[in-house]
Amino acid sequence: MKNILLFTLALLALKGFTQEGEQESRQINIVYGANFTKDEAQFPGASIFSKDTERQVQFEHQGADLWCDIAVFYAQDNILKAFGNVRLQQGDSIEMNSGKLDYDGNTRLARAFEAVDLTDGQMILTTDTLYFDREKQQSFYNSGGKVVDSVNVLTSKIGTYFMEIKKVQFQDSVHIDNPEYIIDSEEIHYYRESKNAYMYGPSTVVGEDYKIYCERGFYDTKIEQGYGVKNTKIDYSNRIIEGDSVFFDKVTSFASATNNITVTDTLNQGVIRAHYAEVFKEKDSVFATKKAVAISLVQQDSLYVHGDTLMVTGKPEARTMRAFRNAKFFKTDLSGKCDSIHSAEKTGITKLITNPIMWNLDNQMTGDSIHLISNMETEELDSLRVIDNAFIIAFDTIGKKGYNQAKGKDLFGKFIDNELKIVDLIKNTEVIYYMYNDDNELIGIDKTICSKIRLEMANSDIEDITFFVNPDGDIFPEKDLPEESRKLKGFVWYGDERLFSKEDIFDEDDNNIQLVKIRGIDSPIAIDQEEQERSKGNYPKTSIQKNNSQGTKPKKPELKKVGS
Repeated sequence: MKNILLFTLALLALKGFTQEGEQESRQINIVYGANFTKDEAQFPGASIFSKDTERQVQFEHQGADLWCDIAVFYAQDNILKAFGNVRLQQGDSIEMNSGKLDYDGNTRLARAFEAVDLTDGQMILTTDTLYFDREKQQSFYNSGGKVVDSVNVLTSKIGTYFMEIKKVQFQDSVHIDNPEYIIDSEEIHYYRESKNAYMYGPSTVVGEDYKIYCERGFYDTKIEQGYGVKNTKIDYSNRIIEGDSVFFDKVTSFASATNNITVTDTLNQGVIRAHYAEVFKEKDSVFATKKAVAISLVQQDSLYVHGDTLMVTGKPEARTMRAFRNAKFFKTDLSGKCDSIHSAEKTGITKLITNPIMWNLDNQMTGDSIHLISNMETEELDSLRVIDNAFIIAFDTIGKKGYNQAKGKDLFGKFIDNELKIVDLIKNTEVIYYMYNDDNELIGIDKTICSKIRLEMANSDIEDITFFVNPDGDIFPEKDLPEESRKLKGFVWYGDERLFSKEDIFDEDDNNIQLVKIRGIDSPIAIDQEEQERSKGNYPKTSIQKNNSQGTKPKKPELKKVGS
C-alpha cells in the first residue's frame, strides 16, 4: 500500500513538473524592455514597455520575434498587446507588419490590424485585419485583402494562407489581375510556388483572344494553360467550345474537349457535337470523333453530317468540312451515305465520295460520285451532279410491284425552292417507268433508251419525261414484259439503308460509345495531393416522305420523244 502511494505521488509530481515545463515553454519572453512602467487604471495587471532612443521593444515566443514601439504585457495571462510599427518575424521567411497586434502566447494566435502586410520573401499579403494562427501555421482575413507575387495580383473579401504548403484559399469576389489575362471567381485555391489556380463556383478567365467560363477548373497562371470539368465553355476566336471536360493551352493555341461536346461556329452558324474534339486556333480547324455530327442550317432546315471523324478547316469564308469513314447526312428532304463527304464553303460544293447513295424523298440516286452545289448568294441548294454510272430509282408506290428507274453516264439536277424539279441524264440513257391512268390503273411499263432523258419532278414524283435524240422503246403491257426485264443493268435497291431521321445517321457502335470518366465531376479532387503530383510531373495535361398514299392523286406523265 505504501509503495502504491509513493508511486502515485511520484506521478503527480511528474505531471506537475511537466505542466510547469509546458507553461514555461509557452511563456512569452521579454528580450528588450527598454522603458518600463505600469498603469493599473487603464491596464490593470500589465507591464508596459516602450522603445528608447536606441531600439524598439522586443519579445520572443517559440521561434518568433516581435518588435514594436509600445507593448502592454500581461505576464500572468501570457497575452501581449503591441502598438506602433509592429513587426512579427517567424523564422527566416515569414514577416508581418502592422500598426497594432494582439498575441496570445497560450493559443499562439495573433490578430494584427491597421495596414497589415505579411510576406514570405516571394509574395506580400496586405489587409486591414489579419489573424495569424501559429499553431496551425495559417493566416486569415475576412474584410478584404490583396496578394501580390511575381506573376499576379490577387484580391478577395476572404482569404486563408496555409504557410506549410504555401497555398492561399481566396473566397468571395476573387479577382486575379495579370498583364495577359484577368480571372474572376467565387473561390480560388492558389499555390504560391507553382502559381497554379484551382477554381470553384462561377469563374471566368479572360485573355487577349479567349474567354473561359467554368464552375470547377484548373489554370496554370504562368503559361495560361488549364481545364474545366463543370459547365465549361471557351469562347475561342470565332468558336465556342463546351463539354464535360475542356482543356486549353494559350502557347500552342490549342483546345480539346471530352464528353457531351458542342463546338459552335459563331460566324457560319454551324455546330459540331461529339464526345471528343480538338480545336487548333492558328490553323482555324476542328477535329471531332466519337459520335461526331456537324449541324448547319440550309433553307430553314437543319442538315446533319456524321462520320467516324469530322474535320473542319480554314478561315470562315473558305471553310472546308470533311467527314471520313461511314459518312452519312440527313435533311428533311435529302439524305445519304458514302465513305466520305467533302464540303467547301468557298465553292459551295459538297462531294459524296466513294460508293455514294442519296435519297431525295422517295428517289434513290447512286453513281461513282455525287456533288451537291449551293447558290453562293442565297446559300440555298441549287443543283446536283451524279458523275459516272448515274442511276435514279423510286419504288412504284401505286402498284407496289416494281421500281421506276432511269440511268445514264451522268446526271444533272436542278433544285427550285428547295425541291428537286429537273433531272437530266445524259449518254447511254435508259428508262423503265410504270404508267397509270387517272384511276390508278396500270397502262403499261415504258422501257426506252436514248442519248438524253429529262425528268420533270413534282413532290418527288415524275411528272413529265422527255426523251432526246433517237429514242428507241415502247410501252409494254405488264404481261408482255417479264420480271427479269423490269430492272436495268446495275440495279441495286438500298431501301433498307435509307435514313428517315437524324438519329439514323448513327449506327450501333455510335450509340453504344462508353464515355470516359472525367476526374473531379463525380466528387471533388483532393487538390493538395494533385498539386504534389503535378510538382513531380506525374499528372497528364488532360485529358444530318412523302408518297402517293398521302392523298395526292398521281398524275400521268406526259411522254415526249424529241429527235426521232
